[in-house]
Amino acid sequence: MLIGEYTHSLDPKKRLSLPAKFRKELGKTVIVTRGLDHCLFIFSAPSWKKLAGKFADLSIGSTDTRGFNRFMLSGAVEAEVDGAGRILIPDFLKSFAELKSHVVLAGVNDRVEIWDEKRWETYKAQIESQADTMASKLGEIGVI
Repeated sequence: MLIGEYTHSLDPKKRLSLPAKFRKELGKTVIVTRGLDHCLFIFSAPSWKKLAGKFADLSIGSTDTRGFNRFMLSGAVEAEVDGAGRILIPDFLKSFAELKSHVVLAGVNDRVEIWDEKRWETYKAQIESQADTMASKLGEIGVI
């Protein structure tokens, strides 16, 4: 399980060092794609294959499923983790997430999210202030 929050720097060559705990679980090849809330998602190859399989099972007759498939799949790239534990973030993904030099890597169960540090701090403050309400909604559907 991928958990935890780490602040790292994106170097001038757009390389990002993955925390050692994440590298161990993600493996040597990862998939980086557009995420939700203007962050990027990193998946291990097996997790990505499982998720992409679910996308493939969706009907192409629905505008929403076609659009979401395009959003996730066309924005995905394979990235090799180099000997120093870094991955390259392509320009189009860096632009999508508006990443500056300081980023936060957040472990979220089966994926890692990459956030611009300032955007993460703003988002985190928002969800922290709404945690009780979110927990109540999850309780209503039997999750917690």
